[in-house]
Amino acid sequence: MRFDLSDEQIQIEEMVRQLARKAFAPKAAEIDEESRYPEENMRQLAELGLLGMLFPASRGGSEAGPLAYSIALREVAAGCASTAVGMAVTNMVGEAIYRFGNEEQRRKFLPGLATYGIGAGAFALTEPSAGSDAGSIRTTATEDGDHFVLNGSKVFVTNGAYAGVTIVMALTRKDERKISAFLVEPGAPGFSVGKAEHKMGLKGSNTVSLAFDECRVPKRNMLGAPGEGFKIAMTALDGGRIGIASQAVGIGRAALEAAIAYAKERKQFGQPIAGFQAIQAMVADAATELDAAQMLVYRAAHLKETGRNFTKEASMAKVFASEAGNRACHKAVQILGGYGYIREYPVERHLRDVRVTTIYEGTSEIQRIVISRSLMR
Repeated sequence: MRFDLSDEQIQIEEMVRQLARKAFAPKAAEIDEESRYPEENMRQLAELGLLGMLFPASRGGSEAGPLAYSIALREVAAGCASTAVGMAVTNMVGEAIYRFGNEEQRRKFLPGLATYGIGAGAFALTEPSAGSDAGSIRTTATEDGDHFVLNGSKVFVTNGAYAGVTIVMALTRKDERKISAFLVEPGAPGFSVGKAEHKMGLKGSNTVSLAFDECRVPKRNMLGAPGEGFKIAMTALDGGRIGIASQAVGIGRAALEAAIAYAKERKQFGQPIAGFQAIQAMVADAATELDAAQMLVYRAAHLKETGRNFTKEASMAKVFASEAGNRACHKAVQILGGYGYIREYPVERHLRDVRVTTIYEGTSEIQRIVISRSLMR
């Protein structure tokens, strides 16, 4: 299987790389230090059509496709990982609305997501007692006339305070564990956003809890058919795992590039440390693993783009790329030594930012379960 990029994909890669390096990277440390949501970056992404890459131009998107999306997300992550998270979830929400929504929902939400006119997209599945076991959610949705009434809470919701629409999973038939999906808009009665979490990394990415207290959502805002919520969630997460893998490759590559530049300049024992075999071995191992990770990501994105099943391949890409990205960032800090441990140098931030890629949208342990179950069938 070949992954020669098309002229359009190469142009997207170059365009986003220049944007990330010139506009995003210089202020990434400031965004991290201030724990500031990078709205100005999100607006720039919208101007370039990078928030609607996974749905058609007829619905306001750029119709670039999964492979171009993966490439763009990788480049954004190399410049500012917090911005990449906002971009990833907004694209994921837009794709889910396009795939499972009706025409009214598509017209109402997709153009606004693509242009950032209504804000970002958010995806609310995880609860205080339901993490990896997503099927054990407790949030309920009860019919009441032409509305559903939602009660419960969600945690670790990306973009939650900046979302123009949030996909919320809730039980519509509690006795049968039937989960449905709802499009909840800001200002809905009984809907409230909690405080932003203070995280280890990705500090510019907004992560909040959401509360639903007799929250009234019109029936027309149900996404997909009743009881289809778990399918919608798993489908979205399959694609999301390609995104997380792309982020991990981008962050790992940025750390490696910073480490190589440092190794060429830093002198010990009368020569640049780049000349020492121990440093060379770390660089070689990190580069090889990141390239292998990139190939796995390309394969999963290619399968998705051509309409084939990609669940196993997305999990393979996610587990390998996230762990390779973590190892690359660890090596980068080690190459910089004491300087790698202070915030003056970016590798410290890269290590904190990449850490969560082995956790969110399915932990490494969950990915291995998905892969093994597929192989054992």
